[in-house]
Amino acid sequence: MTGPEVLDVARDAIVTLLIVAAPLMLVGLVVGVAISLLQALTQIQETTLVFIPKILAIFVALLIALPFMADALYSNFLRITAHITSG
Repeated sequence: MTGPEVLDVARDAIVTLLIVAAPLMLVGLVVGVAISLLQALTQIQETTLVFIPKILAIFVALLIALPFMADALYSNFLRITAHITSG
């Protein structure tokens, strides 16, 4: 493999990683901000209050986004194997 081919594969892997991780990260961000806003409005300063809703929301998002994530990873796998077999 030449240098540009390695960079193409690495760039494709990073883009796939961002696509796969984005739904869960966005759900965690939104739930975290919502809980923080709720804490600021009600002046409840419990630090452990964020963890349970965030874990549950990310788990539900994982169940919903799992087919999309698996499809993205599978298509990346097919591109890499096609690139390897083509020489």
